Amino acid sequence: MEAINKAEVEKLLRSFLNKKVYIHLETTNGAYASHFDNQGYNVGAYIRNAEVTFSQAKIKGDGLSYRAGLKLSIGWIYAEGLTDWTVHEDKLLLAGHDREGRLMVSLQISETPFTH
Repeated sequence: MEAINKAEVEKLLRSFLNKKVYIHLETTNGAYASHFDNQGYNVGAYIRNAEVTFSQAKIKGDGLSYRAGLKLSIGWIYAEGLTDWTVHEDKLLLAGHDREGRLMVSLQISETPFTH
């Protein structure tokens, strides 16, 4: 993966406009929250192979982290804290990592279902 290039990612996001696609969206602070006597809570969300069609895609950010939004007919899919991206097997993979390189958020888009 490499640091997000906003123009390239936006172009790729738009290539999926008005197509049936599959979304993988995951957020986690995993076990990181409870390590080293930290009083934080472990939180996360996970959805895989949600079949959607979006009519608008946006990526915003300041160069350190980004947020991506996909406009559906009745709402939005939104991921914040994205830092890195790549394309693998025609799938757009966006991820956000913390300062130690641990995964915090992932948004992936594909025209074919993700494997289980």
